[in-house]
Amino acid sequence: MLRHSVASLPGRLITQRGTVYRAGSVSLPGRFFHTSLTHNVVKPYLLADIGEGITECQIIKWFVKAGDTVQQFDPICEVQSDKASVEITSRYDGTIKKINYEVDDMAAVGAPLMDIEVDDSDGPTADDTNASSPPTEVNSSGSVQPSENLDTVAEQNTPPSTPHPATQHQSQPASSTPKNCGTMLPSVRHLLKQHKIDLSEVTGTGKGGRVLKEDVQKHMAAKSPSHDSTGVQQTRTTTPPEDVIVPLTPVQNQMYQSMTQSLSIPHFLYSQTVDVTDLTSLRKKFLNNPKALAQLTANGAKKLSPLPFITKALSQAVTKYPTLNSSLVHETGAKPQLALKGSHNIGIAMDTPKGLVVPVIKNVQSHSIISLAAEIERLSALAREGRLSPDSMKGATMLVSNIGSIGGQVVAPIIMSPMVMILAIGRSQKVPEFETGEDGTRELVEKEQAVFSWSADHRVLDGATVARCAEEMAFWLENVNMMGLSLV
Repeated sequence: MLRHSVASLPGRLITQRGTVYRAGSVSLPGRFFHTSLTHNVVKPYLLADIGEGITECQIIKWFVKAGDTVQQFDPICEVQSDKASVEITSRYDGTIKKINYEVDDMAAVGAPLMDIEVDDSDGPTADDTNASSPPTEVNSSGSVQPSENLDTVAEQNTPPSTPHPATQHQSQPASSTPKNCGTMLPSVRHLLKQHKIDLSEVTGTGKGGRVLKEDVQKHMAAKSPSHDSTGVQQTRTTTPPEDVIVPLTPVQNQMYQSMTQSLSIPHFLYSQTVDVTDLTSLRKKFLNNPKALAQLTANGAKKLSPLPFITKALSQAVTKYPTLNSSLVHETGAKPQLALKGSHNIGIAMDTPKGLVVPVIKNVQSHSIISLAAEIERLSALAREGRLSPDSMKGATMLVSNIGSIGGQVVAPIIMSPMVMILAIGRSQKVPEFETGEDGTRELVEKEQAVFSWSADHRVLDGATVARCAEEMAFWLENVNMMGLSLV
């Protein structure tokens, strides 16, 4: 028990018979009182800005539920923005009081993700004083929240029990999230929820056992009775299946915005067949050489695909034709300008379970073939796991799409503003071709070829410049043994 006079406790919270007072703001009985040295407060935990331009995120998975105790840096939830998947960790030691969003909900940046009860003895933090945060209350233990009117509190004998009005709905506890739900597409989760299907009953046929939309549909068809209890086949229904409206995923939403903006670009298309026979032969020799393979492994790479060579050859070509490594600059009231980029930052389009992502390899002009192979593998692994950071997908000056790894030969890739070009690589194929020998005789030989499809912004790039750059790139790939003479 601490004994003080009123004059010695300016601004301090005091209690008497369960009533909360502020010394100096109310009249106090002339008797001794005690002070509480610690207070628990319920704070709104705001969703921080996880990247430039991000205004909302989709809740992918909760790692906590109401009533759980967490410490600083414990994982709270996983969110998916337009560009990346990010794990949110706790900034406090405390107890989760309320979760404000369910899995699949879109949470606005700056809005409260949840309410957490913490010890406020360290004083308020920056997000406690955020003007957008709702006012807090006196909790059931008699502690005072920072935004409460103390004159009003002094008149109350019973603390209010009104819950924190952060949102209109209460989320499901984290334990109700189906296993592997975070790896499913939102459309699949929507289908499961719509038809009230337990995820554990569905057999996934996707990579790593991931449940696909087709798996859910097969499960629904299997559970639909086609015979009655007597074994007599029932009449088939003629009711057509219902349409399902699903929201765009964050990745699809980003693609929608980017491609809509690309509609204003006049595309010039140019395709070219490139002989990659020597490239394939060199790769095989490299991978069959133990010393070369050890050097590759020492740099963090496990394989040597054609993509590092293609990326480096593009960098070599635009060194000679720098207008392809540029961007348009539009300023209000000023004439359009062309910014010639000093660095060759090449974005590589990658197909992932959550959609198309484009991580960027920075300063390709300073990379070797082996270091490019290691960087491509590193970014590919992060993309598959949904762990690409927003910074790893910013700053591209050129784009390469290796669509041939899936299929197709000639494509028409779409330019992403403000860049002025994109290159798509088709699937290689072996073809017969006549080759003239030194003695002038011609013989039929097998060649491996791939079609390179270029799209260029015709407002600033003419066809001749694009064709010359494409020929320069083809030269390096068709004479790949010479490429090392000019590489760093």
